[in-house]
Amino acid sequence: MTDAGVPPSPPRLLPDEVHHAVGPGTALLRLETTGSRQSLLDGAWWPRSRDVEQEIPPLVSALTEHLGPITRVGLDAAAWNGIPTRLVIDDRVVHLDSFPVGDDTVLITRGDKDHFSLMVVPPATTPEAARTAMARAVHAGNITQAAEILLAELPHPAAPAVGTAPENDEAPGR
Repeated sequence: MTDAGVPPSPPRLLPDEVHHAVGPGTALLRLETTGSRQSLLDGAWWPRSRDVEQEIPPLVSALTEHLGPITRVGLDAAAWNGIPTRLVIDDRVVHLDSFPVGDDTVLITRGDKDHFSLMVVPPATTPEAARTAMARAVHAGNITQAAEILLAELPHPAAPAVGTAPENDEAPGR
């Protein structure tokens, strides 16, 4: 909470090379490697689940440490389990907005109009693919959208070869 009569601190820029776990055994957060904010994305986040009440509080706490108070978080309702309208995080109310931003992006608002866009790496992603996608997302000068990065970097299930039958449990030798 702020005290009356205390001047607000100036807006903070993104810190250099933030790349750390949001909490022990939880999501990984990585922010752009420069304070310029010239890239399309401001960072990347790799949550461990799609549970809003479990994943959003540590994300907001970590971002608040570097950016100052976070007022809103925008999420795609189709990608997350039960989005409440607000959460109390570190004694502050954070409003949650549900709209079709895409399951590959979360929008963070600091103050009234300062927005940050984070790419969301799907929870089941392998560590190597997640690190690669996150590094690409936060590269200074990145102009590639989150969906394109994820399509390019994440492994996709192999399609069955043409003319071959899918495997089943009744095949010989099983």
